[in-house]
Parts: sequence; structure tokens; C-alpha cells
Amino acid sequence: MTITKEQKQKVVQEHKRGDSDTGSPEVQIAILTERINALTEHMRMHKKDFSTRRGLLAMVSRRRSLLDYLKGIDPQRYLDIIGKLAIRK
Repeated sequence: MTITKEQKQKVVQEHKRGDSDTGSPEVQIAILTERINALTEHMRMHKKDFSTRRGLLAMVSRRRSLLDYLKGIDPQRYLDIIGKLAIRK
């Protein structure tokens, strides 16, 4: 259900803004999106797994907060990241 170290490094490489960037909002949003997609697939098979559902909802909320923050500081970066990750507004 979690993403592997290699998957995480690949996501960071795709979305980083600088050479040593691992914590920018874009990277955090991309990592959360990867984890959310993995948990969504798990939830399709295990509909009654309520503890996973709770964690999934927490991740979606955290991603939404980061997206709202990014929208406030730089709307163009917000539009770029939701387009790149195919996230609904």
C-alpha cells in the first residue's frame, strides 16, 4: 500500500524545483498523490477497510491544504501542478 523508495525518488526527480529540493509544496503534493492513488486501488478491493479509509481521507485533506497554500502564494504553480498530476479542482 505504501510507495517504495524508488517510486518516491522518481516522483521527487520529476517535480523538484532545484537540485536539492525535496520539500517544496509541489514535491509534497506529488508524493501524496502517489500514495493516494495506491490507497484508492486498495480501497476498491477492500471496501470495508475503514482504518485505511480514515488514513486516505487524512491524506486527501493534507494535499488539499497544500494545494490551497500553493494557490495563495503562486496561482500559476498551482495550475501547473494540478494539470501535471490530473487533480480535480
